Amino acid sequence: MIRAVPPARAVDALVESRLRTLREELETEATRRSVIESLFMECWTAVPPPHDDQAGEGQMIAQLHGIDAVREAIDELTFFARTEDLTTEPTGVLAEESIAVSHPINMRLLRRGVRLRTIMGAAILQDEPTLTYMRELVAHGAEVRVSHQPIERVIIVDRSAALTPIDPAHTARGALLVREPGLVATLVTLFERMWEAAEELPSEEVDLPSDVERDILAMLREADKDETAARQLGMSVRTYRKHLAAIMRRLGAANRVEAALLAHEKGWLS
Repeated sequence: MIRAVPPARAVDALVESRLRTLREELETEATRRSVIESLFMECWTAVPPPHDDQAGEGQMIAQLHGIDAVREAIDELTFFARTEDLTTEPTGVLAEESIAVSHPINMRLLRRGVRLRTIMGAAILQDEPTLTYMRELVAHGAEVRVSHQPIERVIIVDRSAALTPIDPAHTARGALLVREPGLVATLVTLFERMWEAAEELPSEEVDLPSDVERDILAMLREADKDETAARQLGMSVRTYRKHLAAIMRRLGAANRVEAALLAHEKGWLS
């Protein structure tokens, strides 16, 4: 049975109903966040990655052997990253395979709002594919600096976990996964000192291709095989493909035909 009530009582009833609904939603959200927070805490205190053959439960320093184990650890740490990812690359040059592996990881971090800071060795300034990749990350919000002094290899996530190579001269051998707070804090301090001493990544002042890029784009029309194009340009097939992949990323092209078309539209090809 519906009964008429004064407007004031009707408004009070509606407000009370809405407040009750909001309280229930807040309680549900608080419970959900508590569960999520506990999962994050478990992540940081859990057993190290399965490829870690010398780590025990709760171990603060663990050895990871081989590049696959290191990449698995990076995947795990960055998946749970919430605030910050600090990285250095002493050589300043990334192989095509390394770029392919790190690109989706870094883009995922940036989309989630994680602050991404990277220090590159000075050789990046002479390596167009790596330079193009780093500029792409900067365009999406990353911060990149170039060091003209020797730097140490380190990856630090949320200032709670860090990776350093077992052998800096042979990083493929593996890494140390460090969760001990004092050591991680020391590595963060080291990173900050290297960051302060480094310079901003030079911006791309003019949107024009380099001579090498122009030659490679021309080969897309003149040569039907990578081997033929690389031979005519006096470089290895691997180097040719590395430059071509960087050009395609720079143009945003999905394939070589599209790269040639976009380059022609931008006036890169006459």
